[in-house]
Amino acid sequence: MTHPTPTAPLRIAFVGAGIMGRPMIANLRKAGLDVIAYDLSPAAIARLREDGVDIAPDLKSAMAGADVLITMLPDTPHVQDVLLGEGGAFGLLPAGSIVIDMSTISASGIQAIGAGLATRDIALIDAPVSGGVKGAIGGTLSIMCGGSAEAFARAEPVLGAMGTTITHAGALGMGQVFKMCNQLMVGVHIQAMCEAFALCRAQGGDLELLRDTLMGGAAGSWMLENLGPQVLARDDSAGFRIDLQLKDLRLAGEAAFEKGLPLPGLSMATALYLEARAHGEGSNGNQAMFRTYDRLTNQA
Repeated sequence: MTHPTPTAPLRIAFVGAGIMGRPMIANLRKAGLDVIAYDLSPAAIARLREDGVDIAPDLKSAMAGADVLITMLPDTPHVQDVLLGEGGAFGLLPAGSIVIDMSTISASGIQAIGAGLATRDIALIDAPVSGGVKGAIGGTLSIMCGGSAEAFARAEPVLGAMGTTITHAGALGMGQVFKMCNQLMVGVHIQAMCEAFALCRAQGGDLELLRDTLMGGAAGSWMLENLGPQVLARDDSAGFRIDLQLKDLRLAGEAAFEKGLPLPGLSMATALYLEARAHGEGSNGNQAMFRTYDRLTNQA
């Protein structure tokens, strides 16, 4: 899929250079965009410096002269602070600016932030991503966007440097709704994979052969292809941490509660991830749910 490219060099202020943000910045630079980055973490700043990225000493310096502000932050309060807090974008960006928030936060939270920015004539797009670190490095992220059609048209050329599937999901906040649905399915798919492996193992089956067989049938999935080998190797290294998966499931649960929706699959996946975190798995990759099934089935 092809996407529009900027007709002139743009100055991008990028706030949040963690495990996802760093490769996204690299791809923006590869696309010829002028990027200045800011992060509170000294370790993140050191890695950016190794990459040759222009680093701002503070938010004010990052936003000075920026055409577009991109935020990639852990949760709703962090985005609220950067965009509406004291010394944040609200008071620093000129009227007519555009902000692209690529964090995964609450839909109602991004809508409230958008309403605040609109009083200064600052446009906001919520653009959470799927594809993990692999997609961030390869520039193949799936990006789900909410906001006005005009703001999306302005943001799309920039987003095209970081992703290949870029969807305008609807009004502001709908990108977050799409991401919640994505994360709900991620959690349930990992649960199903670990559960199937646990059953096969208990019966003395060959798990490698099971995975290969399932990949060729109706149960084949991205999870089996990409995380299945890590589960079989008992590799809990973090591409996407259990703590972050739980945050995303919490957001989905809150949205479901707001609408009075009973979603038992979501509830079960959340409970299993909570079990994992209770056993010290929070910083491990979300595929480490396999250890939950080790405990549940008394298999190691």
